[in-house]
Amino acid sequence: MEIKKIAVLGAGLMGNGIAHVCAQAGYEVKMRDIDQKFIDKGLSTIKKNLERGIAKGKITQDEVDTILTRIHGVLDLEDAVKDADLVIEAVPEIVSLKLDIWKEVDTFAPEHAILASNTSSISITQMAAVTKRPEKFIGMHFFNPVPIMNLVEIIKGQATNDSTVQIIEDVSKKIGKETVLVNEAPGFAVNRLLVPALLEAVFAIQEGVATVEDMDKAIHLGLNWPMGPLTLLDFVGLDTTLHIADYFFEEFKDSKYRAPTLLRKMVRAGWFGRKSGMGFYDYSGEKPKPNRF
Repeated sequence: MEIKKIAVLGAGLMGNGIAHVCAQAGYEVKMRDIDQKFIDKGLSTIKKNLERGIAKGKITQDEVDTILTRIHGVLDLEDAVKDADLVIEAVPEIVSLKLDIWKEVDTFAPEHAILASNTSSISITQMAAVTKRPEKFIGMHFFNPVPIMNLVEIIKGQATNDSTVQIIEDVSKKIGKETVLVNEAPGFAVNRLLVPALLEAVFAIQEGVATVEDMDKAIHLGLNWPMGPLTLLDFVGLDTTLHIADYFFEEFKDSKYRAPTLLRKMVRAGWFGRKSGMGFYDYSGEKPKPNRF
């Protein structure tokens, strides 16, 4: 089956990045969200990211204009998926929300359509089970920022067939990504290792082991990470990380996945990181300023 039309559910940080790379690769894309303001913001982000490519000489204005004509923002879920060959879901990491959306999508999407979740932690098998096509359900986990990061984790659920895997591998390569194939387990490959490391960094701040800036500097220089763990947490979203940690703890029953009290308190305060303007760093000024804990 040839993929021509893609529906992306969610216009946020991940959703607009996925829509961007799919449209740039030549696919017709419908990007759906629940409020026009989210769609407008997503489209604006895509345009800004493409225009950065013009400034760097990587793409022309005519190419940008063509790419943008391939992306259509929609509010209605049925309209978004009714003629899609591939549906990629990129909504918040809340199990109940994802299950409800997939139940609806399954009723509206064509029988041939493949359903893919961008989840970073939640069971592919569990989501597939609420549809009538579990063999066509798969994980397609992108990394942030999507236009820059080269990896897509492809996750097989219990019923995912080989044909679905091959099609998603082909799509991933067409949009310029490298792939790894993972058999479903909580956290898949990357986050199973990354999340405990990020949580341990928060525990270190909670215990006064180091300041925010020194912890970031230590890991950035000592382990050669491209950025420190607290900067990365602010980038990913503290609320997203907390959802993942709680899901891991429930699945594994292992204390290494327990969420630090500090992380939970920050989320309760609405300190989600960059997207809220406050996290381990304060983003209200010209440059991020580390907070004290």
